[in-house]
Amino acid sequence: MLNPINLAFKRAKQQNRTALITYTVAGDSSEKQSLNILKTISKNVDIVEVGVPHNTPVADGSQIQTSAYRAIKNGIKINNIFKIVKEFKKFDKSKPVILMGYYNMIFQFGENKFINKCKVSGVNGLIVVDLPWPENKNFAKKCKNKSIYFIQLLSPTTTSKRLKKIIQDSHQMNYFISMLSTTGGKLKISPREILKNYRKIKKINPKKDVVIGFGITEKTIGKLKSADGLVVGSAICNEITRSLKNRQNPVTNVDKLVNRLKNKIK
Repeated sequence: MLNPINLAFKRAKQQNRTALITYTVAGDSSEKQSLNILKTISKNVDIVEVGVPHNTPVADGSQIQTSAYRAIKNGIKINNIFKIVKEFKKFDKSKPVILMGYYNMIFQFGENKFINKCKVSGVNGLIVVDLPWPENKNFAKKCKNKSIYFIQLLSPTTTSKRLKKIIQDSHQMNYFISMLSTTGGKLKISPREILKNYRKIKKINPKKDVVIGFGITEKTIGKLKSADGLVVGSAICNEITRSLKNRQNPVTNVDKLVNRLKNKIK
């Protein structure tokens, strides 16, 4: 049986469009609201990426850091996050869920215990920001044994030789970081240059799906829609922050934003 992530990309390609992947921080601004956002946007999203809030998120910019701070302040724990995923899967069991976090959290929880919890909860893929290849090979193998994709990160400065080795070892989905920056930064290079780098990666193994993340907003998403998938995170976290500040409903406003994003990549 194919991993639901596979099926999501297959469906998007059949419809001749890019897959839309959204990122939200689990527990922002509460466990209930976090789950409601996932349920509400599910109809317009191909894959949901759920972030594990971390007190030192080195890869994340201010928007995601703010979301993580709210979640931690409200007492979100790893078991609450697995509960959110499990409840979401009851609502939409076919929608792929990717969990994104940092390795020290996994290490403290216990690798085998963490992977087993992912499997039971319905997690289909993992992104571990601070566990690069080849250090992640053993952990990635454990994930694969449970039919969970370990998603490798690729950057514009990854050498061709290293790219080939990573992609050879990788599971079906890889994540291309569009630029050297934290999340949420403005694009420092043109969408044309990003796609040029992206196509170099795709040539190595065209059968594997590659998504682009970092710096993708309403303004830029339409210019990158030839990619297999596009990840929008900071813009969504920023919308939650803006909604809370203005005493508006974040669930409704995020739903509207995701709907606009979807319309730009049709």
